[in-house]
Amino acid sequence: MAKKKDYYKILAVGKDAKAPEIKKAYRRLARKYHPDVNPGDKSSEEKFKEIQEAYDVLSDEKKRKVFDRFGYYADNLDASSPFGGGASPGQGGFDFSGFQWDTSGTSSSSQGSSSFRDIFSDLFGSGAAEARAQAEAPRPIPKKGRDIEIPLALSFEESVTGLTTNLTVNNSEQCSRCQGAGDMGGPLVVCSTCSGSGQVQKSGGRLQFSQPCADCEGTGRRRQPCSLCKGKGVTPKKDVVKVRIPAGVDTGSRIRVPKKGHGGRLGAQPGDLYIITNVGKHRYFRRKGNNIYVTVPITVSEAALGAKIEVPTVEGKTKLRIPPGTQSGQRIRLREKGVPSLRNKEVKGDQFVEVRITLPKVISEETKELLRQFEKVNSENPRKIMGLE
Repeated sequence: MAKKKDYYKILAVGKDAKAPEIKKAYRRLARKYHPDVNPGDKSSEEKFKEIQEAYDVLSDEKKRKVFDRFGYYADNLDASSPFGGGASPGQGGFDFSGFQWDTSGTSSSSQGSSSFRDIFSDLFGSGAAEARAQAEAPRPIPKKGRDIEIPLALSFEESVTGLTTNLTVNNSEQCSRCQGAGDMGGPLVVCSTCSGSGQVQKSGGRLQFSQPCADCEGTGRRRQPCSLCKGKGVTPKKDVVKVRIPAGVDTGSRIRVPKKGHGGRLGAQPGDLYIITNVGKHRYFRRKGNNIYVTVPITVSEAALGAKIEVPTVEGKTKLRIPPGTQSGQRIRLREKGVPSLRNKEVKGDQFVEVRITLPKVISEETKELLRQFEKVNSENPRKIMGLE
């Protein structure tokens, strides 16, 4: 047998109370004991359920007649029958089959009871909406820090050989006062970033567009920001980071330095630092993939007779044999004198030396005569292959 409850006593009204008086009493009590106004208070939650139960019966004329006749209410009771349609006066109690509670804080009834949210709007007005907003406002969750990208200029030689250097990075760390929450709790206030609109204006060239405010997550309201971090959850700092640039990087290469980005929030790990390399041009060398190209001038006699000349590499000077009869524009390979592969350190590209035959700038009469004699002995026409004389 369910325990009988005096609904009139619960709402603190007389048995002859009219509907407006009952509704007024319900509003006053609901405002005091609603779970959203008393978060985590189980006794207030139970009290509110009791108040809602009482109002659900006394605000309905038919249910109230049943309660006045039998001293309790159940759906299977009928005020016009001495036994409520087959049930004895000692059976039943309040029937919760038409009134359900769920974990989202919403009550529903087949007789038309509304949710907590509707009750708040109806009973409490703007003050209730504010209280509900306070209860529903999302609290910050642990969030990984943002990544940082910074450019780094390298010489051609540094990109090939690699280097270790120290970089000063403007990053951030978790706020020591709010532990990354961005606020110290308390009531909601209008977001100062978006002035309560929930949107901020951004510009992209000539275009302007709006996007959700990051500080209030598009709600337009937030809790009072932490005075130390100004609501960001992190405070700025400078780090001197030791960075190793691997051999073989090129313009646009990204080197990741873990956990050297902006600080995380509420204990989450920091973001990462990414170094974006920009390799400068070299006076002599050109790079294609992992191969290096260089053009070296040679004399006519070196090309005709062959020679052993000195050529530059990124590792320093080395000797290169020029075969006799070498033509201008001919390329000679120096194996594994190129750029190391980023994927496999054991693999290196090659260096290609392109020779270019040059004539002496000043030719004496004696030299000219020797060239005329050479032409008589070697009268071949190099344009003949093109059908030209």
